[in-house]
Amino acid sequence: MDRTTGTVERVRKAGIIGIGFDSGDGHTHITRGDDFFLLGGSEATHELMRAKVAQFEQAIADRGRTLYDLTLDEIDEIAAQLD
Repeated sequence: MDRTTGTVERVRKAGIIGIGFDSGDGHTHITRGDDFFLLGGSEATHELMRAKVAQFEQAIADRGRTLYDLTLDEIDEIAAQLD
């Protein structure tokens, strides 16, 4: 908040959230980074989510951009390439 004007400055942030629902091993798997948060899943599912996020982040870096800079079409394009 800017105390001189009383206005609130909005901070825009983009991020990836991954949730796995197949956890049966009694562990809560959580991985977080600057632009992502992964929760749940079995060990195998969680590792797959981590690998996909790493590939996605690399594809963004290869474009010389950040997640926040991408359009929805670009996000869809990268996701389709990783599938």
